[in-house]
Parts: sequence; structure tokens; C-alpha cells
Amino acid sequence: MKLNVETPYNTLPPLPVAQSKIETIRVLRQVVKSSIALAELKGIAHTLPNPSILLNAVILKEARASSEIENVITTHDKLYQALSAKGIEIDSATKEVLRYREAILEGYSVVKKRGFLNTNTIVAIQEVLEENNAGLRRLPGTALKNAVTGEVIYTPPDDKDTILRLMKNLEDYINKTDDEVVPLIKLAIQHYQFESIHPFYDGNGRTGRILNVLYLIMHGLLDSPVLYLSDYIIKNKADYYRLLQEVRINDKWEDWILFMLNAVEETSRQTIHQIDAIKTLFAQTQDKMKTEAPKLYNKELLELIFEQPYSKIEFVVERMGVSRITASKYLKGLEQLGIVIPKRVWKETLYINQALFEILKQ
Repeated sequence: MKLNVETPYNTLPPLPVAQSKIETIRVLRQVVKSSIALAELKGIAHTLPNPSILLNAVILKEARASSEIENVITTHDKLYQALSAKGIEIDSATKEVLRYREAILEGYSVVKKRGFLNTNTIVAIQEVLEENNAGLRRLPGTALKNAVTGEVIYTPPDDKDTILRLMKNLEDYINKTDDEVVPLIKLAIQHYQFESIHPFYDGNGRTGRILNVLYLIMHGLLDSPVLYLSDYIIKNKADYYRLLQEVRINDKWEDWILFMLNAVEETSRQTIHQIDAIKTLFAQTQDKMKTEAPKLYNKELLELIFEQPYSKIEFVVERMGVSRITASKYLKGLEQLGIVIPKRVWKETLYINQALFEILKQ
């Protein structure tokens, strides 16, 4: 069926899509490569000394990159400072990115607990992102425009009942596990459908990108949200929007699905390299502490400065159950070894694991 941007909103077809349109030879070949990379990532993530090291970092990177797609710009330094230092003034962009982080964790918690995603959960994720309870669109007049020319390029469903029906259809599609289409192909299809329904007044892009990683977790392809897909979308932003539009206008599925499959493969490979770098640095840091300051070495202290690249005395006190004086001595000792670098922020000192920070922001 050929779609046209001038046709009424209710012509957005419900799912599923005919298998003949989506299971082409090129797609199936790429599914194999993407599946192998994703399975390798899932396995290697468990080889870290503490999986939280990667989880915290990737969630922040994904939050920052996904928000950058929507022109919300901040830095890794500001994000880590905001999470670590009390009383500092946080700019609006940084707050918005931190809300994205909170929304990912909210969705992750629900998926791990319930094992499924429904419209109410999707609405809850968007509410965290946007800090409002506007819910699904009820008012007409929404149109997606070219940012440069102002031309209307797509008019999404514009009727409350239609939006509700399409969201229920999407919900059923996301949770269905007994069909013949492999989950990675369905990942691309559900993302297209959500973005084309465009169910909210704001936050559709970021909500849709959160749903991608939650979908992978829900179907057992990942154990936690450690896939950083927004990086690939940023690097290929023009293609991302062009291929979405190709499906809407020309029902051209193959290239869109290949785009998403390539995103999964490339991002998985990048994250695997990052994990290898973190493991190497962890081992080097452990060896340095053991050989140059054996009295300072403590496994919990080592893990802390990797889980919290911006550490401080309170973190050590909480984690290790020691006094502030002892915690301060630990951090000063790490500073003398060159493992952390002190930075004064507002009224307190943060101790930055600079080598790790450089890996995490790549």
C-alpha cells in the first residue's frame, strides 16, 4: 500500500506488516550479523567486575545522545557533577537529560518486574521525561515539519480514538512472542510505528528510543539497558528521518529495517570494545593499588571509583561504612597514586577517575 502525506490520518495501517515486505534476503543476512553482535554484548557485559559500572555510564550516554537529537545539549562533566555534587546550580538542559536517565530506569524497572510493556507504562515513561501528565494527544493540529523549510512532511493520526486503537495494536505487537518474525526485525517495525503514531504532544522521539532498549530486554536479547543506539542515530540522523519517511510515503521497509539492524550491530561492537577497555583499566588500577599501596587496596573502594567516576567522601562513607576521616584518607591516597584527580565543585571536592571518564564519554 502506498501512503501519501496528504491522505487522512486514519490511513496509518495497524500492525503486523506482511512478511514478504520485511523478510528480504538482505534483511535476513543482516539479522544474523546483528544477532551475533548483540548476543556477544549480552554475554560480555557479565564479565565486568561489577555490571553497574557499564550500566550507569551507558544510561547517561544514551540519555545525553538521545536528548542531543532533540537539540538538548549538555556535557558528560555537567551530568556527573549534577549526580555527585550537592547544592550546585543545574542548567535546564542537564536537568532534562537527567530526566531521560530517570525515565530509562523507570521503564527498566517495570519491564524486569512485569515482563511486558503496555500503553500505561509508555505514558508513565513520557511523563517522567516531560514532567507533565498531558498523556496521549487529544487535540487536533499536530504535524511534523521540515526544520529548515517549515514544510509539513507528515501528519500523524489526529483523533483520540484512532490513537488509542493504534497504541493498543502496538502494545499487542510488542508483547507478542509466538509469531514468526524475529525480534530484531520487529524492533525496527515497532519503532517506526510508535514514531508514526506520534502519540504525545512532546517527547515522542526520546520515548521511542527508550522503548527500543526496553523491547530488547523484554525479549531476552539484553539483560539491562546497555545498548547505546542513539549514537548511531546521531551519526546518521539524515538517513534516519529519510528512511522513516520512505516507509510512510512509499511503504519501503527494507532499507529502514536494515538501518536499525546496522545500528544494533555497530553499537553492540562499540560497547564490546568499551567493556574491554574498562576491564583492562580496572585490572591495571587494581594492580597499581596492590603493588604501590597495598594497605590502601580494598575491593569495594576500587569498584566504587568505577561505578562512580565522580566520587566523594560521602560515597565512600556510605559504601564502606567508614568514618569521614578514613574515607578522606582513602581518596587522598588514590589521588597520590594518580588514580583520581580532585576537583572543587561548589562546597565540596569531587575525585574524578579521569582515565575511566575518558573511556565512558567516547
